[in-house]
Amino acid sequence: MTGESQPPGRTGPGEWVLLSYRVPREPSTPRIAVWRKLKRLGVAQISDGLVSLPADARTREQLEWIADEVIEAGGTASIWLARPATLAQERELATTMAAARAAEYQAVIDQAAQTAGSTNTTALVRKLRAELRRIGRRDFFPPLERDQAHAAVRALADEPDDAPGSVPPKTLHHQEESA
Repeated sequence: MTGESQPPGRTGPGEWVLLSYRVPREPSTPRIAVWRKLKRLGVAQISDGLVSLPADARTREQLEWIADEVIEAGGTASIWLARPATLAQERELATTMAAARAAEYQAVIDQAAQTAGSTNTTALVRKLRAELRRIGRRDFFPPLERDQAHAAVRALADEPDDAPGSVPPKTLHHQEESA
């Protein structure tokens, strides 16, 4: 995310959508449900009750839905669009998010490796592909482990790297902005 690797015309950090929220401690069920949904989205935790995602129509809408859920649970929530003050701050957010996805991809790699050589891996391959899709939905800054995880699942399924069912690398606009 240095100035040299930014898209043409971009002079600073990209826009992020932030959710500032507070959910009542009791009952705990809504608070836990909100946290699980935020985790599924792959948010960057900035501080207690403040999370962010790279801004686009989808991420903004998803955080708006969660804000509505927080308010329905008797809490408070607001959505903000902002830019980190520096590229270094944005890089830190992106690095944190990429590290979280790397750990998830590594778990897929480990699971595929543990099962390699076994018979009847069809169900596991299906499960791991579903997990790769779930991770991919929250993978805004793909780490190296992403390609390794896809390759491990293809190998487990005995597919060549360019097999028709293989998943091509996903190119996201946020990846370019944060490179």
